[in-house]
Amino acid sequence: MGMKWIYGRQDYQTLERAQENCYLMTNALGGFSSLTAAGSAARNDHAFLMACTHAPNNRVNMVHRLSEKITDRDGGTWTLSSQEFADGTKEEGYRLLWKFCYEDYPVWTYCADGVEVVKEAALRHGENTVVARYRVRNARRSGIQLRVTPFFQFMPKGEDMPPGKTFVRSGNMIKSEEMSLAFLTDGVVKDIPEISETYRYAYDVCDGRRETGLSKACIQIGLDVEAGEEKELCLVFCADEACRAQWGKAPKNTEAARLAKTVIEETVRRRRMLEEKAGFRDRTASFLAKSADQFIARRESTKGSTILAGFPFFEDWGRDTMIALPGVCIATHRYEEAESILRTFAQYEKKGLMPNLFPEGKSEPMYNTADAALLFINCVWLLQCSAEKISFLEEMFPVMERIVAAYEKGTDFSIHMDSDGLICAGSGLDQVTWMDVRAGEILPTPRHGKPVEINAYWYNALEIMSRACRMLGKDGEKYESLSRKVKKSFEEKFWMEERHCLKDVLSGTAADTQIRCNQIWALSMPFPVLEGEKARQVVDTVEEKLYTPYGLRTLAPDDPEFHSVYTGSMLNRDLAYHQGTVWVFPLGAFYIACLRAGGYDERSLRKVKEGLDALEGAMREGCAGQLPEIYDGGNPTVSKGCFAQAWSVGEVLRVYREIEKA
Repeated sequence: MGMKWIYGRQDYQTLERAQENCYLMTNALGGFSSLTAAGSAARNDHAFLMACTHAPNNRVNMVHRLSEKITDRDGGTWTLSSQEFADGTKEEGYRLLWKFCYEDYPVWTYCADGVEVVKEAALRHGENTVVARYRVRNARRSGIQLRVTPFFQFMPKGEDMPPGKTFVRSGNMIKSEEMSLAFLTDGVVKDIPEISETYRYAYDVCDGRRETGLSKACIQIGLDVEAGEEKELCLVFCADEACRAQWGKAPKNTEAARLAKTVIEETVRRRRMLEEKAGFRDRTASFLAKSADQFIARRESTKGSTILAGFPFFEDWGRDTMIALPGVCIATHRYEEAESILRTFAQYEKKGLMPNLFPEGKSEPMYNTADAALLFINCVWLLQCSAEKISFLEEMFPVMERIVAAYEKGTDFSIHMDSDGLICAGSGLDQVTWMDVRAGEILPTPRHGKPVEINAYWYNALEIMSRACRMLGKDGEKYESLSRKVKKSFEEKFWMEERHCLKDVLSGTAADTQIRCNQIWALSMPFPVLEGEKARQVVDTVEEKLYTPYGLRTLAPDDPEFHSVYTGSMLNRDLAYHQGTVWVFPLGAFYIACLRAGGYDERSLRKVKEGLDALEGAMREGCAGQLPEIYDGGNPTVSKGCFAQAWSVGEVLRVYREIEKA
């Protein structure tokens, strides 16, 4: 039943085509390995080893890329690696790349005039250890040599390496200033005069980010393969202190092959276990359960688990975590991780709010989110419904009570309940909903007032509280009474009869009647605030104005403020981010709303299943087996933003679980 993403020669007829797709491996610490299908670095955040020295956010680009060449004794040279350089030159190994595959780890197959090279790579779970294994078969009549040259940066993720930075080898260590990297290989290591490369980052250019970057090499690793022979070359890099201490004692060369084999086999076993634990019948959902795992990481400062919002850009955010967790953890039966994450947030609850950004070092958490706390209540409830662990609900209940009380009485960021029972949020330059872009003093999507989804979450939280009270033997009448009031006010004030949908916000401005995707959460929560015929009308309007097979537009195309393209400078991208740009994650709520509106009948199930089928194409483009953050609003064809986004994967997984329960 397993899925394998296979790319052939037709997929990379040019270097530009060869760099359209990439792979991602993560290590549950915040570190990762990600390069293009051609093996090149097309972003400054690409790396063969992006280590994480303090989980999950202190990331260091250690091994930026690997240069690979074959030479024969007659002076012939074949370049296997691909890379675009700032001076316009290119390595074009993609011309010899016959196949790139990704199932549990990336595999490249090269064919060069009688020489076949199969390259595999894997990243060890829980360690900053990456391995590369080359299987070389020489069908030529003379011997050849495979030469691998690793290029290093030893720079914090996203920072440019200064030209004066130097690297030296000392035994099994590469050192630069205060940093060091251990390596093992069964090949022949040769010290070489420093090689400096300056790259052109094609995918940063189109996003208005840094266009070029530098890395350097100081060693070369070789393998001689005689005519008719088949041999292996293994490389292992590790940035962890334990490896540096052990490998500095010059272990045997055979240790590299053993360790490479072990890491690859561990990777396969672990990912098979994740599939089995999730237990999805659908093969796409089964693969996405493995993709979801790539976002779960350890947070050193809290000694618990967290969810990283997206790769390669984002760290862990409160709102993103609460939206992603039901799919990433609960739908995949990762209940222990879900509990760990929710306990971490519970410890940091303050004035009824949850952190939007966790503290690093001595920094204080940031609480500028109106939805994370309400969605925390939702996550606790969903975990209870799936895991049926009443003790955890009881443990979290005091936090849930404080959240509701704070929203009712008023808390920071102008979050408070109005006399009609609805929640107000945001003022000034504070952006506290997920449409939170602020460009200087420009608020491209100001939503101060009563945002529609915040009030849908509020009603849902009140309904959860009333039911939780019953389960715990407490009096929940106050929550039941308030939820009735909220439902009545919501329908009276948000419904637009003439437009057959809901207002986006109650603010007394023109923004109120803009048609946006936020209204879909009024239909999709465990306790929807809008049901019946009006809910069906909302589904129809959202489908007509906002739906695409790859996500929902954030604004209707006929709105004067609609931006059809997300590209260019940071300002241009900020102005378009929530003004029409297609986001993948609202698809989850939309499809669940479709199923509910159709009563889970054959027609609604078929419609949703056909929509999900289209996402296989999205999982093939961009990052193999992953779902991205966003697409252009006008013509959503090429993924943009993060090439792997936690809440995109999580929300789609929730739909698969909903279908399998139907």
